[in-house]
Amino acid sequence: MSDRTVLWKLWGVSLLWGFNYVASAYLLRDFSPIFLSFARLVVMSLFLISVALINKSIRRPTSREWGLLLFAGIFGTLINQLFYFTGLQHSTAGNAALIIALSPIATTLLSRLFLKEEVTATKLTGAVVALAGVVCIVLYGGKSLGISKGDIYLLLAMLGMSASLLFIRKLTTGMSSYEVTIYSTVIGTIMMSPAVGVEAFQGNFHSSHQWLTWLLLITVAVIGQGLAGFWWNQGIAVVGPSTSSMFMNIPPFIAIIVSFFLLGDPIRAAQIGGGILILLGVAIANMKRRQPVEARARTL
Repeated sequence: MSDRTVLWKLWGVSLLWGFNYVASAYLLRDFSPIFLSFARLVVMSLFLISVALINKSIRRPTSREWGLLLFAGIFGTLINQLFYFTGLQHSTAGNAALIIALSPIATTLLSRLFLKEEVTATKLTGAVVALAGVVCIVLYGGKSLGISKGDIYLLLAMLGMSASLLFIRKLTTGMSSYEVTIYSTVIGTIMMSPAVGVEAFQGNFHSSHQWLTWLLLITVAVIGQGLAGFWWNQGIAVVGPSTSSMFMNIPPFIAIIVSFFLLGDPIRAAQIGGGILILLGVAIANMKRRQPVEARARTL
């Protein structure tokens, strides 16, 4: 698969996740946060298992791969989902968007530290420009961010996602992104079960009784998480975790546009400017370095 095709799929992931953000905000009106996350993961796991049984193209991982899958599930699903939704209860959506948007920088640094992946000035520049765009979007109201318990939880969620990308990159050297997506999702879903039990024990559990709401949840899980998950892991396998993570800055901008048309939320000038910076940052991060004239001449 060519880099161009994978990059287009990563743009598709950004679009789906942008819609996913708006849908999740709507679903939180009828579901408790941890149960909502768990229910979506269950639906996604059932979908992925069904695909695997139909295609009969999934193999049993080796002992080493089971270990990597376990850590991918712990960091990418359990830690990320648990701390993200818990953090939202004690912080603001603006703080969440800003902290999660730090993932590209964290992933780039972790990739350099643990995977020895090259960190170019172009990638760092793109990450900083994109982050500046997110800052414009979440700070347009001029409110102070501050540091709260929720912010610390969101920081842990962001680090969990960034760490999981490293294990996925390791796994995709011997397994298909399709297999990695299935195994890591199912493992993470199983490990998240106790968190739902704790939520119910504390009396915070509630769910919707409307079938249309459940239909929306299923659609979001299958398309917004299932299909997007396949494309996301393909991106990590082909172009690397640091480049793929740059696309995580785009969903907040997509969500603003979708919210305007579906929920009637206003779009402010600072949001438009921030969105342009986000798109520019992703474009810069994915620019390929030009060969020197002498090197190009030798290849002709």
